[in-house]
Amino acid sequence: MAISLLLTAVGVLAAALLSLVPALHVYNVAGLVITFSAALDPVLPPEHLAMLLVGMVTGYAMLNTIPSVFLSAPDDSTVFIVHPGQKYLLQGRGREAALLSGIGGLGGVAVLALLTPVAPTFLSALREILQPHLHWILWAIIAYVLLSEWPKGSDRAPAGWRRWWDGWKSLTAGLVAFMLSGVLGFILLYRSLVPVRVAHQSLLPAFVGLFAVPWILQNLLSRVTLPRQHISATLDATPGLIVLGTIGGALGGLFAAFFPVVTGGVGGLLAGHATAQRDDRLFLVSQGASKVITYSGALLLFFVPRLHLTRGGMAWMLSTVWTAHTPRSYYLAVGGVVFSGVLSFFLLLLMTRVVVRVISRIHYRWISLGTLVVLVAVVVATTGWGGLLICAVAAGIGLIPVLWGSRRTNAMGVLLLPLALTMSGVGDAVARWMGLL
Repeated sequence: MAISLLLTAVGVLAAALLSLVPALHVYNVAGLVITFSAALDPVLPPEHLAMLLVGMVTGYAMLNTIPSVFLSAPDDSTVFIVHPGQKYLLQGRGREAALLSGIGGLGGVAVLALLTPVAPTFLSALREILQPHLHWILWAIIAYVLLSEWPKGSDRAPAGWRRWWDGWKSLTAGLVAFMLSGVLGFILLYRSLVPVRVAHQSLLPAFVGLFAVPWILQNLLSRVTLPRQHISATLDATPGLIVLGTIGGALGGLFAAFFPVVTGGVGGLLAGHATAQRDDRLFLVSQGASKVITYSGALLLFFVPRLHLTRGGMAWMLSTVWTAHTPRSYYLAVGGVVFSGVLSFFLLLLMTRVVVRVISRIHYRWISLGTLVVLVAVVVATTGWGGLLICAVAAGIGLIPVLWGSRRTNAMGVLLLPLALTMSGVGDAVARWMGLL
């Protein structure tokens, strides 16, 4: 028990370092750890490796809010946090935005702990019921994501075609971004330019280009100047608001953790609409809860007795070297998530203070430029020049929502469209029609 908690703490500290490097996803580093797991076996047997990964994934889910808010370098699970987070940042309240997300993360950890007694029975039955219907459920999610994009016209354009285009340009941009990112996803699935030796990192350059680079370029072109960031002793959030935000985030996070392909961002979007969330504070709390439940909950599904469901990249990687067999492993993993979540929150309190001091001394444009350099360096070092080409193409697609005012989640077509077609049994036929087979 003591060794397991120590290893989860090591995993959290490793995640704390990873979270400060934009675009360096915990799955990328975990993949390297798994690769060398056989050599580490004498000092780090698989059951101990599992606890290290539990700490890493929970710590990352809590702490990757920092680059999302302060550096505008989101991944697929934090892209929704960026807009409210940047609004807070431009008001001098960036640390408050990060802490609201962290409080939501703690709420997500509490939800996972409360579900522990009923998870083995309930989730096993739910899996049996839903397994034959996953393909059409995924199509329904795609339809909702696209149809819920609302016209953003000003109603000031002259009557006729120009007024029609004023209302439809954001909708058109969303559809174009979804289709182009979906095509890119097919190419990565069947003919990726990433070297075979790092095939497990093939989505890294795409996500960096779709979600991170457009924000950085927007910061550079707009010449953003940050106001002085305040470090407040209190947060503008009531207990009722935190509970309501946690419930909404838990719904989205559990949905994303259980269903394949659906990410925390998409799950959070669905839950936010279902619970009619409009308050930025509520939104940040719910996204924090959704993010932690998506990452940590997906990994815990692998430990649930009689279920052993592999959802999320961490569970897939861990399943190649070890499988949980006893209820003790499940309860130990839940304890590791709770311990990691609490430790990560205290680290969040400390790290946000440090980041606030740094951005107060260095102009935000230089921080944005440095972030872009790090993004490019990570992509090239991890996936080579082929990965950089993928990143450049993805950045062009990712700029469409930014420039035309559509929802950035439409770029999740890179995952949703190829997997939906594959689960429906027509993926190979479409790839053959596109000349990829």
